[in-house]
Amino acid sequence: MRDPGTVAPLEARLATRLGDLRLERGWSLDELARRTGISRSTLSRLERGEISPTATLLNTLCAAYERTMSRLLAEVEAEPPQVVRAAAQPVWRDETSGFARRSVSPPHAGLRGEVVEGTLRPGADIAYDGPPVPGVEQHIWVLEGAVDITANDQAYELGAGDCLRFRLWGSSRFRCVGPDPVRYALMVVLP
Repeated sequence: MRDPGTVAPLEARLATRLGDLRLERGWSLDELARRTGISRSTLSRLERGEISPTATLLNTLCAAYERTMSRLLAEVEAEPPQVVRAAAQPVWRDETSGFARRSVSPPHAGLRGEVVEGTLRPGADIAYDGPPVPGVEQHIWVLEGAVDITANDQAYELGAGDCLRFRLWGSSRFRCVGPDPVRYALMVVLP
């Protein structure tokens, strides 16, 4: 069990927000577990800030709460300014899966798009059961390295400079296939 005093402020706010979202819907931990397939004990530990969610767990919860991961993370950040300086761009890391996510242009009231920088270490393989918002538009521009992406049951091999664009209705998977990390820009546009 992690000492609550060691929880990073973003993680603590995320834990609180996850609990708030569940309570806003009037769901018990058992009901959320039934809807997500995540154990009740894991959900409880997430909401208490004892553990950090993996990218896959967070995506599953976002789907249950019908919001993108960026939207959820933006809800625990202060209102973003129009100019987002590099030093102020929140970074979330899932050390277990080898995924780092920088919110370059976070969600903002009145805007439907956002820009995320993703980095996967060599061998990282992340799968998502479905989109948090069905039909979300994504544009993925590979900046460095190589990645295999599967979206809506279609597989794509991408290298530096390549761009993949689609509306996501089904599952997706990101796999770093090169000897070096892959870094990409992800543009997300809500339907």
